Amino acid sequence: MDAIDERELQRWVGRSETRRDVFGPTPVAALAATLDHPPREIAPGMPLPPLWHWLYFLPLHRASELGPDGHAKLGGFLPPVPLPRRMWAGSRFEFPSELRVGDAAERVSTIESVAAKQGRSGPLVFVTVRHEIFTNGAATPALREWHDIVYRAARQPGDVEPPPQPAPADAEWAREWRPDDVLLFRYSALTFNGHRIHYDRRYVTEVEGYPGLIVHGPLIATLLLDLLGREWPQAPLASFAFKALRPSFDGRPLRVSGKRDGDAIRLWAQDHEGWLTMDAQATLRAA
Repeated sequence: MDAIDERELQRWVGRSETRRDVFGPTPVAALAATLDHPPREIAPGMPLPPLWHWLYFLPLHRASELGPDGHAKLGGFLPPVPLPRRMWAGSRFEFPSELRVGDAAERVSTIESVAAKQGRSGPLVFVTVRHEIFTNGAATPALREWHDIVYRAARQPGDVEPPPQPAPADAEWAREWRPDDVLLFRYSALTFNGHRIHYDRRYVTEVEGYPGLIVHGPLIATLLLDLLGREWPQAPLASFAFKALRPSFDGRPLRVSGKRDGDAIRLWAQDHEGWLTMDAQATLRAA
């Protein structure tokens, strides 16, 4: 593994790229089917459910541009961090207005920060990317997102993981999922995510040393807001933030829960042992 040159990585701060897409109905219908929603017509003008913008602006890397883990090779838009494991650590969102099916959209992505740190099991690099989505030629964004990525060294025997936290026991609403390899494959396909930890069992167990396929962090976040949408179908989100705390694995129960917490809504996910795997908070726009 190459040494981490933080000064070199800092050169990527401020870099930006722009992607354009149209919020077509087919990805919406496909994810709705994947999450077992009842069939319905996906008509132009229909609000896009929160976080379903991840179905668009997909990076179409050529096969020759991929690394051994299925991600794009180092460099390009993201900085060339010389650490082999890349994970989605969390995100924060602001929703000034709704995204709608049929919108012509532009996403401007900017690398906001790069920071190297020393963790329990070795070096870490945190990269924050700010995304702003503009629709139909508007001058102000309809959505702002801060995406936190963490890069880690390869797993080693004896690595010490952070101590787990018990999940809250006072949920007002909850739903249990049992993510299987079909669900993970379909979500990977819908988001054009080639990361092998989500669908290649041999790779994730033999190379990365995990006990099973890892459930996508964005999928779990989507399930949290899917739960909120089932409880409050018309609730307009003002903001949302989530932090991934522990990996969840296929074939094991995954429980998503929520409750009112003052003026906000707390949402969380827990694994089959009752440990907190994702913690999140949402706020609603004033009526």
